[in-house]
Amino acid sequence: MIDEITDLLDRYWVWLKDRTSLRQVGDWVEITTPYLDRHNDYLQIYACRDNGSFILTDDGHVIEDLRQSGCHLDTPKRSDLLQMTLNGFGVQLNGARLELRASQENFALRKHSLVQAMLAVNDLFYTAEPFVVSLFYEDVVQWLDAREIRYSPGVHFTGRSGYDHKFDFLIPKSRREPERVLQAVNRPGKDTAQAAILRWLDTREVRPPDSRAYVLLNDSQVPVQGSVVAALRNYEIVPVSWGDRERVADVLAA
Repeated sequence: MIDEITDLLDRYWVWLKDRTSLRQVGDWVEITTPYLDRHNDYLQIYACRDNGSFILTDDGHVIEDLRQSGCHLDTPKRSDLLQMTLNGFGVQLNGARLELRASQENFALRKHSLVQAMLAVNDLFYTAEPFVVSLFYEDVVQWLDAREIRYSPGVHFTGRSGYDHKFDFLIPKSRREPERVLQAVNRPGKDTAQAAILRWLDTREVRPPDSRAYVLLNDSQVPVQGSVVAALRNYEIVPVSWGDRERVADVLAA
């Protein structure tokens, strides 16, 4: 099993390198990644030198795109959730831009953190209808609390690759059940499934051998595609549609 996972991770890094392109834009280098946003456009970040280090930024793309879609982040609750999410990746908010600094030694790790933060912010806050006031993450928290499911929010694990991966919730081991990690996915699709799979593949070797991964999939607006469910199951991740969440309530609360 370890050899199989190692091969899968190696193929992932090759794919990531081959699908990344660079372009000079003035003093900045535009980095086009293979990750897709909700418009199916490739995510782009920008890098420039500054006093011996590098500034990495999304140039405001994620926040401005959400605002233009009617999802405003200026309420206290959403501002707090945005800041909590960015803090989890070590990313700063500069106006509407997501930014961080990197050195030559940690450039790859910091680039990874920025891309993951962009995906996380977009997934947390994007809503199909501007008048929807409830965020999926908030719904998950309220459900966990109502079912008296113990959890630690926003936990980080360093994977076999050396990269940090953030999980929304960690449910500790009990006498009846092993450790469980839980991810809330607001917009289930190919990219979010791939991200969840990579996150789990890279970290499960450093967790207790009986740890389990669960993914809560928001199906309140659009049904979850069968291919997403199948892909998660193929990598021993338990997919749970939000409308079917009660079937795992007892297992998570145990």
